[in-house]
Amino acid sequence: MRPAARLAAAIEVFDILERERRPAADALKSWGLAHRFAGSGDRAAIAGLVYDALRRRASSAFIMGAETPRAILLGMLKRERGLDTDAIAALADGSQHAPEPLSGDERARLDAADVSGAPAYVAGDYPEWLDPHFTRVFGDDRAEEGAALASRAPLDLRVNTLKSERAAAAGMLSDHAPEETPWSPWGLRIRLAAEAKSPAIHAEPAFIKGVVEVQDEGSQLAALFSGAKPGEQAVDLCAGAGGKTLALAAMMQNKGQIFATDDDKRRLAPIHDRLARSGARNVQVRTPKSVGGEIDDLKGKMDLVLIDAPCTGTGAWRRNPDAKWRMRPGALEQRMKEQAEVLERAVPLLKASGRIAYVTCSVLDEENGAQVRAFLARHADFAVVPPADVVKALGERAFMFGKAACVSGEGLLMTPRSTGTDGFFVSVLKRN
Repeated sequence: MRPAARLAAAIEVFDILERERRPAADALKSWGLAHRFAGSGDRAAIAGLVYDALRRRASSAFIMGAETPRAILLGMLKRERGLDTDAIAALADGSQHAPEPLSGDERARLDAADVSGAPAYVAGDYPEWLDPHFTRVFGDDRAEEGAALASRAPLDLRVNTLKSERAAAAGMLSDHAPEETPWSPWGLRIRLAAEAKSPAIHAEPAFIKGVVEVQDEGSQLAALFSGAKPGEQAVDLCAGAGGKTLALAAMMQNKGQIFATDDDKRRLAPIHDRLARSGARNVQVRTPKSVGGEIDDLKGKMDLVLIDAPCTGTGAWRRNPDAKWRMRPGALEQRMKEQAEVLERAVPLLKASGRIAYVTCSVLDEENGAQVRAFLARHADFAVVPPADVVKALGERAFMFGKAACVSGEGLLMTPRSTGTDGFFVSVLKRN
């Protein structure tokens, strides 16, 4: 398919997901099944256009003065891809399988492409109802923080130190030109161009042999800041597919014990193969039982409980731009209830002087600082480990990271704008 035809297809897909209120992945799959002539490269390029349009939906519509799929896709080419008006006109020229030619008004709007007078939620490309929440956290910087959350994320990998070192792993992946991540001592980063297909990392020997795992640098740091040490007893209470469990196992050098569990056993399904590939030998997976009690025998014995809490995922919008427009206030309320409940579940598991590492991939205070404040109000025998002490795990990078991250009395917040990672909040709570 020519680039112009790919643009026309992306407009068509965007129209489907708008009219039928379907997730982007479903709309793209349906379009692909109905247009089997499109090759894998075409489908990847069309998906990239659709997801970039979702990233810049509000600002693109503002630029073009319309909220139609065509307007949003055209505005995105200027706003996100940086194409000039002539380049966009060459794609929308009315030729066979191409979008209709640009109108005079569309040309004028693309030439101006000005969001300086737009509300913060438009310039930052996030839902209007979240503006008070963003204001509470970011103040006058909320548009810039939102815009960073709308950017395309690189592909981050965590080197499994049970099997290799970072330099050796980078050598195995040299065809992808990996860079060392700026903060995580285990991280490699592969930067992706706008039109690039995501590399097939799962087919690489480094992945198959368990040398690397796909994991955002912010998630790696969240595990690092838990302070897990060899010989400790730890629970990953919301283990899911096991990304942080695997990071803890490497930190603990296969010494001590990690118990990985999750309320939903379906989320645990991938962890078994990942553990086998990683060489981790100090992990027990506790699959939840229909009547509960899968970790009752651990009460009062744990040095560390890691809570990768259920959350709205606002910090991961770079990787899932569809989610921000589908999110509703009721989801925030539900996640807040679940977070309070899982924090309470952690308390009886801890021994004296044990600690909770509370983590979310959210930037909202309701899920972060407010949850910690409410927890401390309920549990006077806990205190926040000062973030300045938590980041010491970074060694010589600690000072600069402390300057970059958003640090509060409750913990620290990473964002794409401040630390170049996904949005993650980390608070370490120690029992007195």
